[in-house]
Amino acid sequence: MNIEGAICRLRALEPQDVDVLYSLENDTALWRVSGTMAPFSRHSLMRFIEEQQYDIYASRQQRFVIEADVDGEARAVGAIDLFDFDPQNLRAGVGIVISAEYRKLGYAKDALCTLATYAKDVLRMHQLWCSIGADNKASIRLFQGAGFVECGRRREWILTADGAIDEILMQKILR
Repeated sequence: MNIEGAICRLRALEPQDVDVLYSLENDTALWRVSGTMAPFSRHSLMRFIEEQQYDIYASRQQRFVIEADVDGEARAVGAIDLFDFDPQNLRAGVGIVISAEYRKLGYAKDALCTLATYAKDVLRMHQLWCSIGADNKASIRLFQGAGFVECGRRREWILTADGAIDEILMQKILR
């Protein structure tokens, strides 16, 4: 099943996505925002794909590939996740990454809005949340543009080579 957005679609992980995941997960420029501390092997990513449970109630997470038609061909342009799903309070965290060559083309916002609609209409969720480093202006704008609002701030939460920065907490109530 594909979940159709205006310019992209969300779909389940497939074995052929291992190279896309390998590229995204091992991009050291993204490690600070994803919390990654070490590289992933193709083998471990293939196991992740094979073991991926699409029942969010069992696995407490759900990852989708963001796919778009590029030059008449369906291409994986990124990934979006629901994680830390709380079935009692019907909320989950959201993480998103777009491959560098497909950024600033509207895919992230479309995927995020499409995921929110899926979470509300199919999963019957109450809210989504995210945490963003205060220096990540592009992500803050993305989530604000998709209807997320700041609901808190953790002071000096993220250590960087240049010092500590705040982490902004955002949420979207799904009505």
